[in-house]
Amino acid sequence: MSKIEKINPDASGNTLLAVILLAIFVVPSSISGTALALPAVGIDLGASIDNLQWVVNAFNLMFACFTLTWGALADKIGHKRCFLMGAVLYAIASVCSAMASDPLFLDLMRGLAGIGAAAVFSCGISILSIQFEGAARMRAFAFFGTVAGLGVSLGPTLSGILLGFHSWNAIFWFHAISLSIVIFASPLIPADKARAQATKGFDTIGATLFIFLLLALMMAIVQAPVWGWADMKIISLLIASALLLAAFIKYETHRQQPVLDLSLLLNGKFVGMALVTVAVSFGFVTLLTYLPTYLTTVLHLSATQAGLSMILLTSPMLVCPILAGKLATRGVDPVNIIYISLLSLLLGVASLAVISHPRIPVLLLSLPLLLVGIGMGLSAGLVDGLALKFVPEEKTGMAAGVVSTFRLGSEAIAVALYGAFLSTVLGLGLKDVLHPFAGETGVAKTWIDKLAAGDINFPLQAVASDKADALKIILENGYNGSFHYTLWAISIILVGLMMAIYKLIRSGKD
Repeated sequence: MSKIEKINPDASGNTLLAVILLAIFVVPSSISGTALALPAVGIDLGASIDNLQWVVNAFNLMFACFTLTWGALADKIGHKRCFLMGAVLYAIASVCSAMASDPLFLDLMRGLAGIGAAAVFSCGISILSIQFEGAARMRAFAFFGTVAGLGVSLGPTLSGILLGFHSWNAIFWFHAISLSIVIFASPLIPADKARAQATKGFDTIGATLFIFLLLALMMAIVQAPVWGWADMKIISLLIASALLLAAFIKYETHRQQPVLDLSLLLNGKFVGMALVTVAVSFGFVTLLTYLPTYLTTVLHLSATQAGLSMILLTSPMLVCPILAGKLATRGVDPVNIIYISLLSLLLGVASLAVISHPRIPVLLLSLPLLLVGIGMGLSAGLVDGLALKFVPEEKTGMAAGVVSTFRLGSEAIAVALYGAFLSTVLGLGLKDVLHPFAGETGVAKTWIDKLAAGDINFPLQAVASDKADALKIILENGYNGSFHYTLWAISIILVGLMMAIYKLIRSGKD
């Protein structure tokens, strides 16, 4: 395929794009949609709550830990080859997940699926970056952003339909079938270029250090709300991650062909674009995860009503990535579009903190939620294409892995910090107020933990009926206040990230 053919969005280019995007769609839909199946999995397999949590956590952790390794490996042995290896691994793991009869086996297969998904996502982005140029490249990444957003938004809906139609197994069969189509259509993906460095040794030690570094750090973050930050296991994991980081940096500095070329992290424009995904994690992903709890706990919406209300947050993903791509191809500076997306994200989060209260009609939340969704939608896809534009072609796989690591790692960190901060503020605000109702401190703590998880009925059922109304008002106002403090904390984080991104992009070198 020549350069001219790459630039023109012809039929073969459209077919290639469709194959890659189908694989891309499966990954975020798996991340957002699998959680819906957990109650059914628990009943069917007799799984404990810990087993159920790791159906999701195992996938996410392995995904985050292996994206960089797959990207660096793809630069050496070929992006198509690694993409297909990941798709095959993901498909096999999905079949095994669908046939699982033991919770532990299901957790292990979900971890294996996460390893394959890391290759599909990072190498899929690399293929798009290499095979499309100019206007066609902007168009390809606009579609990438739309499809990735659709995967996140429609994942729960699609899983709900499959669950209602058949069982939780159908969700994993859907993943396997979709990936099988991608594998059979793989001849449509252009062959990898011959690479002189492909014969040289892969940085296995560096990759291993990086995987265990991320695994230790993210395990600590994920488990800290369960075990407590002062638990020796958490402290040990944090110490181990710090030591592994030091060892990784020292080892990679002296490698001629490292798994992570540290010069990438000195490229201001590239790092600035990677940090955009961190801002999105704090501004959008946290609300995608926790807003339904606010809607059901404070505004008393049903699960169905809360799900429909979330369309306000996710609907911009249907149009904004395409809009951003069209604006970029018509001469609007893509970096300015990124700035607008970040400003929209900040305004949405801050305005939601200002106007939300226990008796507000959901319709009045439309503007803040749409602003957050627009902030996510304008940057989705566009930021990946821009980030890879600032690195040499021979490092696009590694660079895509770095961006994916920033994205997935920051999502895990942002969601964990949001939950921990909300619970802490909730505890500080309600501990003394609940004493007349709960009596014992331990009971009040249990109530606060239940409320933080979205179960407001547990404490209400534990008191006499004549006290329930007063307690309900206290709990609603307490959660609402904690929600506001958390949103303001996120706003401050977003301001800091925006300043860093602006400075890096303006002063950074290509």
